[in-house]
Amino acid sequence: MKKVMFYAPKDIRVEESEIPIPGQGEIVIKNKVSLTCGTDVKIYMRGYRWDPPFSFGHEASGVVYAVGENVEKFKVGDRVVAHNSVPCHECYYCKKAQHSLCENPIFNKGAFTEYQLIPERIVRQNTFLIPAEMSFKQAALLEPFSCAVYGASEVPIELGDTVAVNGCGPIGLMFVRLCHLRGARVIACDKSPERLEMAKKLGAAHTVNISEAEDQAQAVRELTEKKRGVDVAIEAVGLSKVWSIALNMVRAGGTVLCFGGTPKGETVEVDTTLLHYSQITMKGVFHTTPRHVNAAFELLKMGAIREEDFVNNEYPIERIEEAILEHSRGKVIKNCIVYK
Repeated sequence: MKKVMFYAPKDIRVEESEIPIPGQGEIVIKNKVSLTCGTDVKIYMRGYRWDPPFSFGHEASGVVYAVGENVEKFKVGDRVVAHNSVPCHECYYCKKAQHSLCENPIFNKGAFTEYQLIPERIVRQNTFLIPAEMSFKQAALLEPFSCAVYGASEVPIELGDTVAVNGCGPIGLMFVRLCHLRGARVIACDKSPERLEMAKKLGAAHTVNISEAEDQAQAVRELTEKKRGVDVAIEAVGLSKVWSIALNMVRAGGTVLCFGGTPKGETVEVDTTLLHYSQITMKGVFHTTPRHVNAAFELLKMGAIREEDFVNNEYPIERIEEAILEHSRGKVIKNCIVYK
């Protein structure tokens, strides 16, 4: 089989490998599609916390190719999507129902491959049968969408609130959609005209092109009643300077959700007078939980977001680098690797 391996920043290679054999409780999926995402771009550009070489990619769906012993939920030929992670349900944080902080999670990397081995714990807890009416592309949106569902659930959005979403990449656009569905008036901020247009399609009432705004925070405030600021500001970029910008666009008593992962070692300066006297809440949220994975899959079944809005161009696995680079330029939302 073919799979993509990361060796160093801007050095990824398509290599031949043996098709994995499932152990007890495991399955092997013959991928039909894999999707690119912002994390893939970051890994390609600057590496990750794992020592290379390693396989990467984490959004895929396909057909069960082989099952290990004691697998009862799935059989060969089933159309399935497997989430890329699962908590242990046994550690301190899991017992506190803070599953995204699990001390012993499994993160299953390596979705840019023709055949993917799914660990027993993920098979048991976070793998789903794809309904006949759902496409493989729609199902493959499960992982990023579950992260946005988790993030949106962690902020107090009321009907009629105003929410700013900073960054209209795939996750940011999912936040736009979810906040709109929760009854918020959404202000979307980005520098890509194409992504801002998609934000409008997904429900944004206003857009701010940050390349044209002298002061992004003030441009957002201008769109709120009495220029008081938004009720909730969401950071979905992964840059510490945008965390600071988000803090300056939220109203007194409002909430800033810091969702985008920043480069290691970055810090943020906070105006302590503003934070204290305006009673602003800054909240970090990482990844997702099984509860929100389930919710995201149900929302995908309902068509809360649709593949045609998020998945753009198709590439064979041999052109993975081209797919990632096109994604990085912001002209598409996601690209799709398709397998024969």
